[in-house]
Amino acid sequence: MLVGFIGAGTMAGAIVRGITAAGVVAAQDVVVTDTRPEAATALREAVGVTVASSAGELVAACDVVVLAVKPQVLPAVLADVAGDVGRRRPLVVSIAAGVSLATLTGALPTGTAVVRVMPNVNAMIGAGMAAVCGNDAASADDVELVRRLFAAVGDAVVLPERDFSTYTAIAGSAPAFAFAFIDALARGAVKNGMPKALATQIAAQTVLGSARMVLERADDGVTPADLVDMVSSPGGTTVAGTVAMDEAGFGPAVVRGVQATIDRDRELGG
Repeated sequence: MLVGFIGAGTMAGAIVRGITAAGVVAAQDVVVTDTRPEAATALREAVGVTVASSAGELVAACDVVVLAVKPQVLPAVLADVAGDVGRRRPLVVSIAAGVSLATLTGALPTGTAVVRVMPNVNAMIGAGMAAVCGNDAASADDVELVRRLFAAVGDAVVLPERDFSTYTAIAGSAPAFAFAFIDALARGAVKNGMPKALATQIAAQTVLGSARMVLERADDGVTPADLVDMVSSPGGTTVAGTVAMDEAGFGPAVVRGVQATIDRDRELGG
């Protein structure tokens, strides 16, 4: 199976490195192309992939074609490769944010199997989260194949497209919310005399470990709320801090932020 990437930017590079390092696809079975030859060449030198001279050449050779270009560029790319897709009939995968399956399907020959994927920025360090959804022509095996590809750079779930706006809020945009929380924790420490860099290191590691705790204890039926209780001794420091944040509207503010993100994504057609 040959997997091709039209686009060799940061996200494509992260995915290529992840799937080859995990052994999901061998480096010699990955083909890339980019309008910036230096980007494709850099991936060839770093990973050992093959570089195609054009998108058409890539589509003609590959069983899976990943469209790893920006949303504003995607219509031109789809128009360029539609004929080649009709002849070769690869599985087409798009990671363009906000571009629906209906739009993708409508721009390609009838019967083309298309899978839409929404990765997030953390894929750049192999700790991403991705949502995967296929059109009517994509089989369950097609969708599972794509899910496994993106699980190589973190985790990936199959999700109905109707939930993609919600996913955008809690995975696509939420890294920014998490970064802001870490920065706020650090600023609270700086206020009390700790150097910012040290405070940020401590806060970030704490959030990282807490996330791992949530994931690892979930199999035992332990919820985040249970873990809050585990850390909170009666009359102690954690309860004092939690109550103060509740009084300042921490929980409702997060829910409002999620809702605002969902609403805006729907306005944009996501």
